Amino acid sequence: MLFGYEWDLSSPLAFALSILPILLTGMIVTIQATVLGFFVALVLGLIWAVLKSAPSRFIAWPARVVTEFIRDTPLLVQLFFLYYVLPEFGIVLPAFLTGALALGIQYSAYTSEVYRAGIEAVGADQREAARALNFSGTHTFTHVVVPQAIPRIIPAMGNYLVSIMKDVPVLSVVTVLEMLNVAKIVGDRTFDYLVPLSMVGALYLIMTLVASAGVRLLDTWLPKQGIPLK
Repeated sequence: MLFGYEWDLSSPLAFALSILPILLTGMIVTIQATVLGFFVALVLGLIWAVLKSAPSRFIAWPARVVTEFIRDTPLLVQLFFLYYVLPEFGIVLPAFLTGALALGIQYSAYTSEVYRAGIEAVGADQREAARALNFSGTHTFTHVVVPQAIPRIIPAMGNYLVSIMKDVPVLSVVTVLEMLNVAKIVGDRTFDYLVPLSMVGALYLIMTLVASAGVRLLDTWLPKQGIPLK
């Protein structure tokens, strides 16, 4: 028994059905970490993209250095830094929040490049038209550039969403009870790893297929909303 669940070891099928509820509980944690990490990556990535595109090199250059450092260091190192080093400075975060932040910070370096490519793909004539209409720089960016950049970046952002989901098991090293960690605990208690790990693989496959289908649907739906792509 673990977390109030009883396991039936009489047959592989019975065992699989008995551990399914606890694996689904771990799957919920996995989805929550994915969503929060992706949200952080989207917001922070946009901030990095704006800073790197700043006219002043005193703003753009440090932003490029920071994002390059984030991209070139392992996620596990960043996770350990947030979880073990920050408390030395009086910053103590829950394991789940620490893991989600680590995922978001790591992938913000990648999403910033996606944002940058999408922004640069918007034609210069669009900005010139906005200036002719006496739009401010901020208004031009938020109402002209961003709406046209979003449809272009959806596929790439979808890829990073799936990648974040598949990186969530790394959070098990800081005791987050996501799906793979739960399966490992079940295997440790029953000495049967085949069934729980196979089920985790199947559940991950289902989640990634659903996420990919959602991204494709969004990619198809957005252009139909009248968002100009030229």
